[in-house]
Order: sequence, then C-alpha cells, then structure tokens
Amino acid sequence: MKRKLAIAALVLCSALGLLAEDGVVSSTNNPLQVALLHWYPANQAQTVFQAGGYPIAAAFDGQSIWVANAGSDSNNIMKFRSSDGALLGTYAAGTEPSGVAFDGSNIWVTNQGSLFVYKFQASTGTLLGTFEVGFPTLGIVFDGTSIWVADYNSSGFVTKIDAKTGTVKLNTPVGSYPVGLAFDGKNIWVANADSNNVMKINEAGTVIGTYTVGTTPEYLAFDGKDMWVANAGSNNVTKLSLSGEVLGTFAVQSQPLGIAFDGANMWVANHSSNTVTKLQVSNGAVIGNFAVGQDPWGVAFDGAHIWVANQYYGAAVGFLSKL
Repeated sequence: MKRKLAIAALVLCSALGLLAEDGVVSSTNNPLQVALLHWYPANQAQTVFQAGGYPIAAAFDGQSIWVANAGSDSNNIMKFRSSDGALLGTYAAGTEPSGVAFDGSNIWVTNQGSLFVYKFQASTGTLLGTFEVGFPTLGIVFDGTSIWVADYNSSGFVTKIDAKTGTVKLNTPVGSYPVGLAFDGKNIWVANADSNNVMKINEAGTVIGTYTVGTTPEYLAFDGKDMWVANAGSNNVTKLSLSGEVLGTFAVQSQPLGIAFDGANMWVANHSSNTVTKLQVSNGAVIGNFAVGQDPWGVAFDGAHIWVANQYYGAAVGFLSKL
C-alpha cells in the first residue's frame, strides 16, 4: 500500500511539474508556504473577506455565497463569488436581515427588525417582492415549493409562504422564541430556543412531534438521515433520529450557533470561542476545532469549502472565513 501511494504521489508531482530530474520535488513557494501546505494556487487564495456590519447568516446558491448583515449601519445582504470571495453585489434588505435561503432561483431574507420577508433574484440581485408575515423573523428554509420562516417571539409561530407568489399559506404555533429551521425531505423542524426543544411539523402545518434537546437550541442541520441541533446554552450538539430518538449528545465549544453539513461532517460555529468544530457524522467524534473570526454565527457549505459569517459584535464590519 505504501509503495502504491508513493508511486501515485510521484505521478501527481510529475503531472504538476514539481519533479526535478533527480526525483526531488521542487517548488517556487517560500518555506513558510511549504510548511503550511500552501502548495497550489487554490490553497494560496485569500480566505478572509470583509462583509457588512454584523454578518450572521450565510447561504450558497450553487455559484455564490450570500450573507445577511444585520447591523443597523448595513441592513443589507451581500453576494460573494464562491471561487475567490469577490464581492459581486450589495442589496438593501429591510431591517436586521437575519436569515437567508435559496429556492433554486431566488434568495429569501428574513428580518428580525421588521415584519417583512424579502425575495431577490439570485442571478441579478433584483428585488422581486416584499411580503408581510406579521412578526419579526429569524430562521428560514425552503422545502421545494414553499418558504418557511420562524417568527421570533415569546409566543412563536412558523409561517409557510408560497415561494412563487409570496402568499402566506399558514401560521403554526410552536414554542418560545423559535430560531432555526431545517427540512428533512418531508417535514420541517424548528428549534425553540426558550423552550429547550425542537418540533417537527408536517406539510399541513401540524406539529407531529416535540423533542427535548439541550439548553437554548438555536440552529439545525439535516445529514440525509438524522437531524442535528446546536444547543447554545449547553455547549453541545444533539443528534436526533427522524422519530425524535436522541442518538447522541456531543460536546463542542462555547455557545454553538450555526451548523452545516458537508456530506460527511457537521461544522458548528462556536460564537463565544471564535472557532468552528468539525464533527464526524457517523459517531459524533470531534475531528478538530478551527480558529475563525470573532463571534462566528452562520455557516454554509459550497460543495468544497465551509464559509463562516463572523459577527464581530460592536465592530463596524464583520468578516467571512473560508475553510
């Protein structure tokens, strides 16, 4: 096996033009780049990008990363090219834009500081509509036909919106201060931060399950089989089967918020530790904790990289980290 790997490495180096005549790998990179494994142009690109004030949510549209900047001096969303982080556009998006989701063609944005949800054309950034839902909203998810938003209130609701027309289809009472939403392919899940539980809601808007998790659950992510919940108050992540059985509780670092699945692992933003934790989905083992910016919040996966929205509380601007 070692011999096969060595041969494969030699073939790769030769193909990249890094192999000298005497068989020794050569490089034009400086020693620090080599020490940090920054061998190839893709790994030498900038990995930190300036956003607006209080960036707290991120979503991928297949080509670009969208970030919601909730700061009062911003109140906008930004579009970044995922390949190199170039800023492609900045668009006003109400008051305290706090959640962002892609419906296959459009970007939807919640507002924690108003009663409206915004819809933008992803390709151009054109505002297509502003829809009143009656409550400040935070979490948001698309289920294939409808947009669901979490109405962030002590008497919380989840609102279902027709993705084509923006018409409110229903409001479902849930727990106290619902934050994050996730779709499991059939049902919607909501994390009720002040109730210490998550709820499962069917297409008709009926609550069909309530499951106790950790303290202050805020965001969720689905791994194709099970649901994961980031518990900000207990510094851990709960893994639930779709029937609500607790399959595991895994410690992370301080105040976990955003969570995203990369196809094999869960990535969790630890807001008070300025890190993200990478968890192996199969057993919850911590693969690593990685430093990012200050006050990380939202997390998104672009098919190759993890993006983290770092709030930088109290600062004029925040930053994105690309891992």
